Amino acid sequence: MSELVARRASVSQIGALGRFFGAGGLGGPIIMLVVLVGLLWFLSDGVFLSQNNLVNILRQFSVPLILAMGQTLVIITAGIDLSVASTAALSACVMGIMYTQIGLGGWLAVLLGVLTGLLVGLINGFVITKWRVPDFVATLGAYTAVRGVALLITDGYPIPNHGVAIPGRTMPEVVQTLGSQSLGPIPIIAIVAVVLVLATWVVLNRTTLGRRLIAAGGNAEAARVAGINVQATKIYAYLIAGGFAAIGGILMAGRLDSANGLMAPAMELTTIAAVVLGGTALAGGEGRVGGTVIGVAILASLANGLNILGVSSFWQDVATGVVLVLVVALDQFRRRLSGKRNRAGAAPPADTQMGTTAGGGAADQPVDNGAR
Repeated sequence: MSELVARRASVSQIGALGRFFGAGGLGGPIIMLVVLVGLLWFLSDGVFLSQNNLVNILRQFSVPLILAMGQTLVIITAGIDLSVASTAALSACVMGIMYTQIGLGGWLAVLLGVLTGLLVGLINGFVITKWRVPDFVATLGAYTAVRGVALLITDGYPIPNHGVAIPGRTMPEVVQTLGSQSLGPIPIIAIVAVVLVLATWVVLNRTTLGRRLIAAGGNAEAARVAGINVQATKIYAYLIAGGFAAIGGILMAGRLDSANGLMAPAMELTTIAAVVLGGTALAGGEGRVGGTVIGVAILASLANGLNILGVSSFWQDVATGVVLVLVVALDQFRRRLSGKRNRAGAAPPADTQMGTTAGGGAADQPVDNGAR
């Protein structure tokens, strides 16, 4: 009896620690963010938390956050999208060319830019699910090809400086307003990002598609047996990721009043790091939108704080790389804790009738959720 009590106490401790660091709880990422903000506030003599700098962080934070929302949905399906930054650049360039050189209206140019991102996402999903190309390889190819197309159509020049631009046209007025104007002290681009975050939360937590995304990532075969079209579900995830990347790229063009094929360098790595840092498992099947928000906030605060402290861009790259490795190590640590918890809970001692009932119930629950 005492052995059973000790075993249950151990399982409870492991479970609590796993939830603290994992997708079931945001304690770890929140504490990491609070400690980082406090440290940067102290080292910068309070400059980091000044109003002007917080507004600046919101502007820097918004585009990676939008791209990370799409990345979250893809990673929940056990996939990965390395092409989101390239898609953002291509969509912004298409929008810019349509407005400054073709002469289309602002909203129509924006629509074509968004459709460009959706098309890239659709191709990614099709190649991965129909041709069965590994997601890493497929999106790595898209990362290179899409960036190449963006540079080809602009000849490597920024828009509107490329080609024969219509006089007086830079970026559409609606894009400039959304990307660079503020509503009171709050940048409109941050408000747009929050709206998209809420939309992603609703999709993931309140729709059939959200449940299917989680089921497809958790156990694709079980989801297929339960009647879920796993291929279509994954295509939806890449499609949404492409659309979000396009919106992010267009808003970035509005903030900069320019678009070019080299926009958003390495932002795909930032989004992946933010998603995992927020508790979404790289293996898929679990994740939280709120965790991704905190993950992006941590990375944006780190980059902004290092700029304030005058750290060179080379050391900033080193710091970002270290954080990325630590994030993946943290994910592996969390998974090991989760594995120990499951093994401990699923194999109660044979000589204890009470343990059999408790362990069986816990093991059945994920299968039932996935089937729905």
